[in-house]
Amino acid sequence: MTPLQERIAEMFAGVFTEEELEGFRKKAEEDKKVFLYRDHRPETVLPWDGTQPLRFKVPQIQEYTWHDEVRGELHAGIEALDDFILIKSDGYPTYNFAHIIDDLEMGVTHIMRADEFIASTPKFLSLYEALGIQRPHFVTLPPILGKEGTKKLGKRDGAKDILDYRKEGYLPGALVNFLALLGWNPGGDKEIFTEQELIEAFSIERIHKSSAMFNEEKLLWMNKEHLKFEKEEVVFSAVQEYMKDYPEDLLKRALPSVLDRISYYGELLSVEPNEFHFLISAPTPDIEKVVWKDSGKASALTHLRAVRNMLLMTDFSSAETVKSSIMPYAEVSGKGDVLWPLRVTLSGQEKSIDPFTLCYILGKDETLQRIDTMCQALDS
Repeated sequence: MTPLQERIAEMFAGVFTEEELEGFRKKAEEDKKVFLYRDHRPETVLPWDGTQPLRFKVPQIQEYTWHDEVRGELHAGIEALDDFILIKSDGYPTYNFAHIIDDLEMGVTHIMRADEFIASTPKFLSLYEALGIQRPHFVTLPPILGKEGTKKLGKRDGAKDILDYRKEGYLPGALVNFLALLGWNPGGDKEIFTEQELIEAFSIERIHKSSAMFNEEKLLWMNKEHLKFEKEEVVFSAVQEYMKDYPEDLLKRALPSVLDRISYYGELLSVEPNEFHFLISAPTPDIEKVVWKDSGKASALTHLRAVRNMLLMTDFSSAETVKSSIMPYAEVSGKGDVLWPLRVTLSGQEKSIDPFTLCYILGKDETLQRIDTMCQALDS
C-alpha cells in the first residue's frame, strides 16, 4: 500500500452484515431515532483487506463551523456527522471520497456546489482533517428554479442534458453565457459575453444567495445573439448540415435570411418545408395567387413587365441596389400592385423573404427567367 492507502485503511470503521445493519435500522425506527452507524461500531475491527466496503470512522464527533464565500459562516451540530463509505466492496470509490482526492490531485482551491451539499460538508471536513488536507474555499451556488419559480428545475420542468442542447444546435458560448448569468450579476446592462469576457468580469462576490429562474426564452435570445458573432464559414457549414439539398451558391446568399428565422440550428428542422424551396427549383406559376387583391391579371402582367425592364439595367450585388431600382416605381404605382406579383413570381409564396432580397439571392438570370415564365402564364 502507498502511505495514503495505509492511512485510509487505518480509518476503517469495521463492517456488519446486511442482516445486522437492517436490525440496527429497525431498532432505531422503533425507538424513533435516526440511525447512525457510529452508534453501532464493532468492538473488534479486523484490518481492511479490500474485499469489503471501506467505511470511514469519523475520528472525532464534534460540531463544525466553516466559512462559505456566498453564505458566510455556517454551522452544523454533531448530528451531521456519521461514519460513511469511502470505497465500495467492488473496489470503486464513492463520490464522497473520490471528489476530495481528485480535488487534491488537481490542486483545486475553490469548491463550487449547489446548496444540497451543505448538509454533507461536515463529513467532508472530518475527512479533510483525517487526511491532513487543507480545507478548500467553499462556494455555494444558488439553485436554479423551473419556470413557475416554485421549485428546483427538474426533468418534469423540461430540464435537459447538456448534450441535448449540443445535439439541437445551440452554441457552446451561448449556453455558457446563459448559465453564467443564472445567479451571478456582472453589474451594468451588458448581457452578451464571450467566454474570455466572462472570465475577466467574474467575481465570487457577485454570486447571488437567492435562487435563479431558468428562462428558455432568454436562452433562445442569447443563442440568436451569439450566432451574429460566429464566423460566416462556420455558420454556413452548420446550416448546410440541415439544408444539404440546397444549391451552395444560393444558400450562401440566403444565409442571413435563414438565420433571421431561427434562434438555434435545430429550428431548421421545423421551418416551414416550402419556405426556402424556391432555392431548389422555380415555383409553378399560380395565376390566382400572383394577382394583388382585385387588381386583375392585366395589372400583374403590366407591373411584372415594367419591373423586368428595370432589372435588366440593375446591379444585383445586393438587395439594396435592387430595392433602389424598383422602389421608386412601386411607390408611384402602388407597392402592393408591384411588389406582390414579384414576390409570388420568385418564391411561389404569399409570405416570404422580401422581393428585393429574393432577386439578390436568385441572381439576375434566374430572376428574369422566373418573371418571363409568369408573364407567359398571365398572357396566355
